[in-house]
Amino acid sequence: MSKTPSEHEGEDRARLILALREQGVTDLKVLGAIEKTPRELFTPDLFKDRSWEDSALPIACGQTISQPYIVGLMSQALTLDRRSRVLEIGTGSGYQAAILSRLSRLVYTVERYRTLMKDAEDRFRKLELTNIITKFGDGGEGWAEQAPFDRIMVTAAAPEEPTRLLAQLKPDGVLVAPVGKGPVQQLIRYAGDGAGGFLKETLCDVRFVPLLDGVAREL
Repeated sequence: MSKTPSEHEGEDRARLILALREQGVTDLKVLGAIEKTPRELFTPDLFKDRSWEDSALPIACGQTISQPYIVGLMSQALTLDRRSRVLEIGTGSGYQAAILSRLSRLVYTVERYRTLMKDAEDRFRKLELTNIITKFGDGGEGWAEQAPFDRIMVTAAAPEEPTRLLAQLKPDGVLVAPVGKGPVQQLIRYAGDGAGGFLKETLCDVRFVPLLDGVAREL
């Protein structure tokens, strides 16, 4: 008997979760959030059959939906709990924000492309994710009106240490960001020491689109 599409999807989902665990994403809450979030909803029609692959996929505006391993690694590195207020820089498809929403109290997410933001908002409504607050704006500026945040995640590569965003973090907060100007960047975890400084840990090499200034002009 041939398998139904839902059975194939279930197998693909289970295979992905196993692969993430083998690569070091071991936080069960993070794995659970990834398993419960339908990645196919965030994936363009052309790539629906690859939704549960452990690979980055292109979306509109020249952006990407991140590789699930990187989504899991960055989410795990934030050490979230249900009291956390999180700032995400770069909403994109909304997939990472959806994962964060299942792990924290509130997610504030900033996107420079209005088209991407509106599409992401539609997906959040479909999934009934009511703890995500969106903003169309310059992600590099953060969201000063809502600061300080317990956690900050940057999903585009900052050319240098993101000092403006670090200033919006609580003294004992955590920020995770790709940092570097080249095609390959370093994923860095900044953990506040409670006294105005940060402990820096390099997690791995990554490839992200650059963090750009301003908002996009869309025709």
